[in-house]
Amino acid sequence: MRLSLLLACAAVLTIGCEKKTSTDPKPAEVKQPVADTKPAEPAKPPEAKPAEDVLLLGEVGSLTGSEAAFGISTRDGIAMAIDEANEAGGVKGKKLAVRVYDDQSKPEEAASAVTRLITQDKVLVILGEVASSNSLAMAPKAQEAKTPMISPSSTNPKVTEIGDYIFRVCFIDPFQGFVMAKYSREELKFNNVAILTDKRSAYSEGLTEVFQKKFAELGGKIVGVESYSKGDTDFRAQLTNIKKLKAQGLYVPGYYQDVAVIAEQAKELGLKVTMMGGDGWDSAKLFELGGTSVVGSYVSNHYSADDPSPRVQEFIKKYQARYKTTPDSLAALGYDAARVAIEAMKRAPELTGPAIRDQIAITKDFPGVAGTITLDEKRNPVKPAVVLKVEEGKFKYVSTVAP
Repeated sequence: MRLSLLLACAAVLTIGCEKKTSTDPKPAEVKQPVADTKPAEPAKPPEAKPAEDVLLLGEVGSLTGSEAAFGISTRDGIAMAIDEANEAGGVKGKKLAVRVYDDQSKPEEAASAVTRLITQDKVLVILGEVASSNSLAMAPKAQEAKTPMISPSSTNPKVTEIGDYIFRVCFIDPFQGFVMAKYSREELKFNNVAILTDKRSAYSEGLTEVFQKKFAELGGKIVGVESYSKGDTDFRAQLTNIKKLKAQGLYVPGYYQDVAVIAEQAKELGLKVTMMGGDGWDSAKLFELGGTSVVGSYVSNHYSADDPSPRVQEFIKKYQARYKTTPDSLAALGYDAARVAIEAMKRAPELTGPAIRDQIAITKDFPGVAGTITLDEKRNPVKPAVVLKVEEGKFKYVSTVAP
């Protein structure tokens, strides 16, 4: 009986082992970038490597998350530039393609995405990001790999200070902060201003520092500085403190989604003050979220759709035909960044990181939509800014301020 029992147990164990070893393990989920990736798309199976006659560029953008409107506009501008280049024959007889990764508006995701573009996809140039905090997470990876990176619209000075492979096609915060300090002091005649800044944003902190300094140099007084953190939804405590200061102006160098809520809550509290900001306000979402609360505010920006320049109006016409909407400055800067990269690739004696980098660095008098681009020794463009007034549903051009 003992022998029979032992044999039965052995049979059970054998069956158990066979079942375990015959089940195939589930494959790990593979997230593969694709050209023109759109938010919230399901993961797709790995694609074959690009054909040898296709030159691949990489893009990292906030296609979802708190800055999604920025990322989508930038992506659309870049896609239009790539298609136009291909219609004109491509580069050195080869077609161009762009591989897009969504960083979900998070610096850590941006760093991971740019690493994949460099190590897995072997892209020739990286385009992105918009948010300075995300670009600061990406730039060291690109610099180390000697892969040129062009930010369309990260304005914090530290971005290009990372190294000689990092460029941008937008003006920087010291200039943008000066523009709004000058306009508020000389045109709006403000003597005292309060500031509400995002302490978790390199972009917001950079603008705050410059605005404070320049406004004081022009004879104005900063009567108070309050802070918040990106993602906050209740700003009433800070706005109540600001209301007590009786400031003539309130400088809010943040992004559209926070600004809209701040404006709504300021109106709720009866805070009658002229709000001001920077290019982070530039999104149709500002009007959708902020309604009439943002009307009467002023912002510094890169370009105006009101600009009668044939170059600007032709871009707007083509963009509207393609996307059925008027392009914002993020779309214009994405378009410009891609075109600067493409022209550098055309001039480069060979399609290597160092050769392309050298050609980007000598960009001069390039006819960008958001201003003529000449890169200085720090890889930043010297270009004017515009001041726009927020009206119902649109930004209205009021002034241009030169460097």
